[in-house]
Amino acid sequence: MDYFTGNNYEDYAELLKALGHPIRLCIVKGLLDSKGCNVTKIQDCLAIPQSTISQHLAKLKNAGIITGDRQGLEITYRVNNPIIEELISVLFKNE
Repeated sequence: MDYFTGNNYEDYAELLKALGHPIRLCIVKGLLDSKGCNVTKIQDCLAIPQSTISQHLAKLKNAGIITGDRQGLEITYRVNNPIIEELISVLFKNE
């Protein structure tokens, strides 16, 4: 098998870059564990400012890792990328 054909390497690298910050990795893991939650719950878990969380959520959303479902004023974020779900399960399989 030729691993250097260029198939999706750029896409995979972008996904890994988006996950390459400890806060974003923690957010994604938490969203998978909880099956989705809002910014307030994420803020309560991480104890960091909402503005910081919002910046990280925007990067994850732009990378195609999460989506946000709006219900009134509240947005519930969920992981919507099966590659990320599988990657996180491998990274944290011993926890």
